[in-house]
This record gives sequence, C-alpha cells and structure tokens, in this order.
Amino acid sequence: MRMNSYRSDFPILDQMVNGKPLIYFDNAATTQKPKQVIEVLKHYYEMDNANIHRGAHALADRATAKYENTRKKIADFINSPSTEQIIFTSGTTGGINLVAQTFGRAFVGNGDQIIVSNLEHHSNIVPWQMIAQEKGAEIKVIPVSEVGVLDMEAFKSLLNSRVKLVAVNHVSNAIGTINPIETIISEAHNVGAKVLIDGAQSVAHISIDVQKLDVDFLAFSAHKLFGPTGVGVLYGKKELLNAMPPYQGGGEMIKEVSFAGTTYNELPYKFEAGTPNIADVIAFGASLDYLNSLSHQTIWELEKELLSYASKRLLEIDGLKIIGTAPQKIAVVSFLIEGTHPQDIGLLLDKYGIAIRTGHHCAQPLMQRFDIVGTCRASFAFYNTKEEIDAFVEALKKVVLMLK
Repeated sequence: MRMNSYRSDFPILDQMVNGKPLIYFDNAATTQKPKQVIEVLKHYYEMDNANIHRGAHALADRATAKYENTRKKIADFINSPSTEQIIFTSGTTGGINLVAQTFGRAFVGNGDQIIVSNLEHHSNIVPWQMIAQEKGAEIKVIPVSEVGVLDMEAFKSLLNSRVKLVAVNHVSNAIGTINPIETIISEAHNVGAKVLIDGAQSVAHISIDVQKLDVDFLAFSAHKLFGPTGVGVLYGKKELLNAMPPYQGGGEMIKEVSFAGTTYNELPYKFEAGTPNIADVIAFGASLDYLNSLSHQTIWELEKELLSYASKRLLEIDGLKIIGTAPQKIAVVSFLIEGTHPQDIGLLLDKYGIAIRTGHHCAQPLMQRFDIVGTCRASFAFYNTKEEIDAFVEALKKVVLMLK
C-alpha cells in the first residue's frame, strides 16, 4: 500500500489487524496520535510529573510552564483575544455542560427558549434539555433537509426575543455537513441571543477565528485534533465568563476560603477546580505544534480529495445509499446498503482489518429524521490514502455478498 508523507508519523497505523494491514476510517470518533505527541506524554511522566501552580520546586515549575504554554497555543490556534478565555475541560461534552450549568442557570428563565438543530450530537441536546426542564424553558429545533442541510429560513423564523441561546455544531459528526455558523451567529445576535458552537468535528479540518466569527462560546476536544483523550477546551467571551458562576467547587478555583464565605479565583481558574489532566494538556500542546507544522490548506485539499474519491467508489456498490449529501462536507461518508444491517457490515469489515463506525453516532434525532436506525460511517484524515479506500470498497463488496 502506497504511503503518504504523513503516515510514518503515526505508529499505530503500522500494524496488522486480523492478518490484514490496519485501515483506520474512524477518525470522526477519534484521531490517531503522532509520535511527537506520544513522546511528549512519555517525557512528562518520566521527567516532569508534578502538580501545577502550587509547587515551589523545579518539577512543579516545569510542569506549570508547559501546561500554561498549551493554553497560549490554543489561544493562538483559534485567535482568542487572551489566554484567560481558554478554559480546560474534559472534552467537548464537558465544555457544553459547563455552559449549560453556569450560563444556563444564570441567564435562562421560565418561558425562555434555547435553539438546537436536528444535526446535533446528544451532548449538544441533553444538557439543554436538562437545564430547560429545570428552568421551565423551551427547546426549539432547526429542521434538516433531505440532503442533510439546515433549513436556514426555518431557523430565522424561530428567532425572537425569548431565545437566550443557540447551540449548534459547526460540522455534523454523523453525516459531515458543514453548517453556516457565520450566518447563524449573526442572526442570533440580532435578537440578543448568545451562541455556542460545538467545534468537535471542525477544528481539525477548518481554520477557526473566534474573533472574526464573533462567537460567544466554542467547545472542542483534543482527541479530535490528533491529541490525547480526556482534554477539551471551552472558549468564551470574557464578559460572559466573568458573569457566569463557578461550575464546580474545590482547589484552584478559589482565592480565599473561610466558613464565613469564599471568594472565587479569576479567569480561567474560576472554572478549573481540582488537579487537572496535566500530562494530556501538555501533550495537547504537542499536537497543536504538529498541526501548525503542516499546511492547513494542503490537509483540507487532501481530505476533500479522499471524500470525493470514496463517495464515487462506494456508489459502485448496488443498493448503497449515502446518507447526507450536503454540498459542503468534511471527509465523512455515512451510508446504508439495502438488505444489510450496519452492525453486520462493521463486524465483517473488521475481519479485513478495516475500522469504521456503525450505529446512530450519538445522533438519534437525526436518524429518526431520516427514518433509519443508524448508518455505516467512514471518516478520513490526511494520513489516509486512496489505496486504502480501494481496499475498503473491495472488502465491502465481499461483505455484501456474504450478507445477501
């Protein structure tokens, strides 16, 4: 199989699964990690392991400096006005829940409305349902067309002075649609609503400038950016973050504690209670260094080419239907094959060393919209190749013959 110039940076790809070379097409679930990230993680535990901010020794100083340097790298990566606006979380889900439990509790009241879309991951639906139930607010849903595009006229019709927040993804994890977030943000602001963007699926593929977008909140995860699991980021506008109450109590998020009362720390630490995921935050910084060493445009063009090639080749298979054919997509192909079940296809492809995702992709309302139980999803990264797609399609043809 022909190698591309990036592939050798990812050790996990150089292995056999069930006697076949691994073909990893599950990048929308998590991306693989370059050796540069793995080495930084190893170095931390071998040389720098210490708790941060509170130590008075060399290891603590080194760990603190590297941890806070990652915060600066993230601020630069998304063009945040300051590092104070970069809150470390456990992931995109953690960031969304933070906003729901702080902004939601402080600014959403009885009779208010929260708008989400029919393209959302469960993590951008359930937290809003929980706060809406608690506060007596109402959830409104932007509908999706047959090809998987948001109905923007319907969205505009939902906007009114009662809408406190619009929470939508930049890119659908289930079908790859890229949403027009610039328009969504602008229209929401016209009625005084704030906007949270779930950037989990976009930050690795699309350049993000939070100042240019004028977005109020942006949540994303390191593990979708070729970094470690268990780390995420919430960006927020400073005036909003300052106005929001703390999410969790404990060490680090305080200035002074007494039984008479407690004063809280300044941003970003107000929202970072307890010992954080130090090692993985530092390794996240290495993944950003790696991405910054590559041409963003080159990556985008490579992945677009893979998407186009895979879509054409998959349609060679009789009875195959692609779910989600928006004109603007990232490199994700969700599909069904008549007479087969997605789970059976995924299990049999694994026998050929091919990793895809099957099921509802934590997007059950979207599956209900299309009147299906789930799909097969192949998702590509810049380290994938056309040769892998060819092997995938040929294996899929054999699997279909087995199942029919």
